[in-house]
Amino acid sequence: MTEPPHQRSIRSFVLRAGRMGSGQARALAELGPRFLLPYQPAPLDLETVFGRQAPKVVEIGFGMGHATAAIAEAQRETDYLGLEVHQPGVGALLKRIEELGLDNLRIVQHDAVEVFNHMLLDASLDGIHIFFPDPWHKKRHHKRRLIQPAFVALLARKLKPGGYLHLATDWEDYARQMLEVLSAEPQLANTADTFAPRPEYRPLTKFEQRGLRLGHGVWDLVFRRR
Repeated sequence: MTEPPHQRSIRSFVLRAGRMGSGQARALAELGPRFLLPYQPAPLDLETVFGRQAPKVVEIGFGMGHATAAIAEAQRETDYLGLEVHQPGVGALLKRIEELGLDNLRIVQHDAVEVFNHMLLDASLDGIHIFFPDPWHKKRHHKRRLIQPAFVALLARKLKPGGYLHLATDWEDYARQMLEVLSAEPQLANTADTFAPRPEYRPLTKFEQRGLRLGHGVWDLVFRRR
């Protein structure tokens, strides 16, 4: 399938160098065959992957996977698919999967835009998480931000009616752009007047806790598919 022209320039990531620790490398080698799903330009049957009928939530750009693992551990009745391109982060999350005995978490190490375009069916997801995406804080780089109208429309199509899209950022101007873009998407409705209280399932990261102590803001947005 050929991607629409407006999707070609969107990327959910920028590749950065990162060292693989020995534990991450071992986890990748030993656990990858079970928990890593290969990218394929064909629909993915999530119920077959997880072997059960359960709510399905996708997280885009999980970093080192701390929040992802904590959420999956606390909500074992829900299945989670994490998307991340950085190998050290993938290895780190695989280690957490092993340590916590998580069977409700799988990973695709590939660009989220292509995964959403080709692997995920419309109206197949109960939720989507995007926590602290790259803010591209310089104004001339704002066009590189992930949260753009075309991508949000794509995400909304993948949600079931009533499914939710949860974003979080610690950059106020990006938060306001997110609010503007999501509010303009006709498939979505805000669950709050503007920004939402942090849902209990999203744990505070160490970075976020430090920022809050210093008086920095964090903004959550939770929209639902109409």
